[in-house]
Amino acid sequence: MTSGQRRSQWSGVPLQQRAPMRRDKLVAAGVDLLGGPSGPALTVRAVCRAAGLTERYFYESFTDRDEFVRAVYDDVCSTAMSALTSSTTPRDAVERFVTLMVDDPARGRVLLIAPEREPVLARSGAEWMPTFIDLLQRKLTRITDTGVQAMVATGLVGALTALFTAYLNGRLTTTREQFIDYCVDMLLSRATAG
Repeated sequence: MTSGQRRSQWSGVPLQQRAPMRRDKLVAAGVDLLGGPSGPALTVRAVCRAAGLTERYFYESFTDRDEFVRAVYDDVCSTAMSALTSSTTPRDAVERFVTLMVDDPARGRVLLIAPEREPVLARSGAEWMPTFIDLLQRKLTRITDTGVQAMVATGLVGALTALFTAYLNGRLTTTREQFIDYCVDMLLSRATAG
């Protein structure tokens, strides 16, 4: 390499792996921008700048900003669903969710707050909500009436959404451990009260 040449960040990366890697970088930058503390500051230019990529690479993976915003939201929802699906106890589920959404507040704001601020996500949020409710409903094995299961699961998801949103917005001044304990107690008390 001569002194005037730069080594490309893609040197040594097979061509077929570059586009998926660039897409992942863009989505990661999108999480930080869409979940920023002052709200979404997400433009195509801002995403490309944060990811260290040109707009050409943005349009290699996404047709427009709206498709990108939905992809970022779906990525966060899929990650959350994977963590919850693999949990073994209510405490494990809450701890995994707190790790994902509170310890990484940008991710939490994308999941819980961005649908209120981004019109393109209103439908995406409505499409994901039944998936979370269904997952919780399947875990309520002590409640045998499916109608009661559905009501309990819906109520719990609504309550947990409100709690996590308030925690992320700083309206709850509790410790992380108190927050986890409360969420677990709420899940256990409703799961056995059916």
